[in-house]
Amino acid sequence: MHAREPRVKIIALVCFLAVVATTPCPPWFPQIGYALLLGFALLLARLPLLSAILRAAAVLPLSAAFAGLSLLAGDASRAGALVAKSYLSALAVLVVVGTTPVPDLLRGLESLGAPRFLVLVVQFLYRYLFVISEQVQHMRLSAASRGFSGSALDWRGKLQTAAGAVSVLFYRSHARAAGIHKAMLARGYQGRLPTFASYPLRWADALFLSVAVLAPLVLRSLGGIR
Repeated sequence: MHAREPRVKIIALVCFLAVVATTPCPPWFPQIGYALLLGFALLLARLPLLSAILRAAAVLPLSAAFAGLSLLAGDASRAGALVAKSYLSALAVLVVVGTTPVPDLLRGLESLGAPRFLVLVVQFLYRYLFVISEQVQHMRLSAASRGFSGSALDWRGKLQTAAGAVSVLFYRSHARAAGIHKAMLARGYQGRLPTFASYPLRWADALFLSVAVLAPLVLRSLGGIR
């Protein structure tokens, strides 16, 4: 799973999401098959199974809200389908993200024709989040070294302190990001982040794509047999 070409995994993910979204419910046999298929992929990729299951549950509050509307409308099967499909889709995305580094994933999206501006925005967001995190750690260490403790403040003092810390954080992060941008321009940056890794398509990638596309289709077709 980790060694597969990023474009192949992206295509397999899109096909899986399309199959899951268009599967009628009931019957529930295909949904169970999709869950087993994703569980096998997690084990094959040696990803923490319990952690992935819990992380995928982050989409349940939103899907549960729409499911509640369906329940109020008297459509229990549609409510269950919304919850099941959203959870399976989130789990499938975690499998791909967990086995593909973000720069390789973005490179695969760009090579598949994703808008270049969107890819650049995600690239810079991913990179500069680490800049903000670094500044937070520096500010926290600086406050601790000066003996600051927010436990002695009331709620107004805590609110004012938090507002001041956020403003300082964004100022320092902006200054650091501006310096990084100037360094990139000095090194010849022209609107595209270069990558030196190459991922040629192999027979293993073709076999993986075939299995990843055909297996959900077979499960969907079996679910249509009455």
